[in-house]
Amino acid sequence: MKQIKILSLFLILIISGCSQVNKATDFITNPTAKEQYKRDFNVSVELFQIWENSAETVFQDSVSINLPYAETGKFFPKSFSVYSYAIELQPGEIFNVEVETDSTKQLVFIELFEKTSDSINLFEKVKFSDFQKKTLSFEANKRATYKLVIQPEIEASTPFVFKMEKSPAYLFPVVSGVNTNVQSYWGDNRDGGARSHEGIDIFAKRGTPVVAATNGSIGYTGEKGLGGKQVWLRDHKRNQSLYYAHLDSIADVSGNVKRGDTLGLVGNTGNARTTPPHLHFGIYKSYRGAINPLHFVYQTNILKTEPEKLDNIPKKLIVQSSKANLRNKPSTSNSKILSTYKAKDTLQFLGKTKDWFHVRNPENKASFIHQSLVSPI
Repeated sequence: MKQIKILSLFLILIISGCSQVNKATDFITNPTAKEQYKRDFNVSVELFQIWENSAETVFQDSVSINLPYAETGKFFPKSFSVYSYAIELQPGEIFNVEVETDSTKQLVFIELFEKTSDSINLFEKVKFSDFQKKTLSFEANKRATYKLVIQPEIEASTPFVFKMEKSPAYLFPVVSGVNTNVQSYWGDNRDGGARSHEGIDIFAKRGTPVVAATNGSIGYTGEKGLGGKQVWLRDHKRNQSLYYAHLDSIADVSGNVKRGDTLGLVGNTGNARTTPPHLHFGIYKSYRGAINPLHFVYQTNILKTEPEKLDNIPKKLIVQSSKANLRNKPSTSNSKILSTYKAKDTLQFLGKTKDWFHVRNPENKASFIHQSLVSPI
């Protein structure tokens, strides 16, 4: 009987049209965005293979960036351009990517890979954008190096803007608090080295409200032990508990609470009686105990201005200087020189970020070069 119902469903879908059949099939097979692109746009096997193979070259690239980051450029049809960026993420950081194009119909594929080996370039895909979407969001649950890969569709022909940022998963737990209020960190010595600090201390005036950093449920409120007056908030989404200690007083809270709800007031109860008022904030995983909470709440920089849009976008750049260093980052500080080129050498233009061009050399290796060293062809 069940098989008959499934067959009937597919007959109805076939009558409704191929797109409905595809949707039903996708629900079962869960194809990637690239697989849907090949099927829905009737891309030939040979052309699709060339396009896919072009993306493999990025795993040999050494380009690295700091966040936030923005880049402008243009996709050219059948150029098979592909962009990659290595980034470092910590547990509790949310990485967001957005690709803006002048044409809403142009497809862009965003994939994120985790580097799984330091000795060789081994990567595992951890996230990819939905079909026909130009955004990706990923919350890191471990400290790792990740490689972001952005690839336009084969016939894409449009200017673009890449925007990349990271943000903390949680709201800062002390009202009006900033990063500099954190003055004692995970792992600091306690009791003359007898134990280490399993959290962070956020200093503020006595009576400053302490808030729920995320939606959750109250596990315990009361006064006991080293933590004095304390609140435990359960984060069911991440399977961990948030610990608020040394409170001056506890709010009348129970059951479910929402992000931003007041849980209590900053104080120095418990073993903090001899220190200025502060919140001890900790996170405990059910299966591994305390973890470093810093990056769950550490406020990060955001893109404050729109990136510069280029009036004339070149396909090639020519080296003007007698010596030009190509670097792994768009900076002369804390970057590595990947190669050195001389006057009249040419480079493929990929994009521009502030005063730096993102380029590929004739060996198809990506890097950055300062704009003062080259000119458009």
